[in-house]
Amino acid sequence: MAKGGFSVWLATGFGVGWIPWAPGTAGSLLALGLWWPVGLWGLGPYAAVLAAVIALGIPLTARGARLLGCADPPMVVWDEIAGMGVALWAVPHEILAFAAAFGLFRLFDIAKPFPIARLEALPGGYGIMFDDLLAGLYAALLVHGGLWALSAVR
Repeated sequence: MAKGGFSVWLATGFGVGWIPWAPGTAGSLLALGLWWPVGLWGLGPYAAVLAAVIALGIPLTARGARLLGCADPPMVVWDEIAGMGVALWAVPHEILAFAAAFGLFRLFDIAKPFPIARLEALPGGYGIMFDDLLAGLYAALLVHGGLWALSAVR
């Protein structure tokens, strides 16, 4: 394996980020499959895995970007995996809830409403990761708000 090969492989979501069309969406779809079983473990283990993914992601994405020669390479999708983990926080383990979190996460990750776009200016892995983490938070808040509104109507 070439120098940095393993870290680039991880940063690109086990190679999924090399898909030539919409690598961020591909990484987010991968994240759905990765977070689905973790969601069955309960909130404590989920929080521990999410914290590890975020903590690992900051240096991992910085290294991947450095090795790939770009500040925020589109093929680095570890940030989407982490952001989807935030978007899915405490979401009911149902396909429609996961789909809503996915759609909202992609919307916020692409549109970058305030202050998401500003977070990209942070140095290294912080800028790569934090915009997606905030997009995930926005998505989670909307999903939970929607679930709350639906429960109030019933």
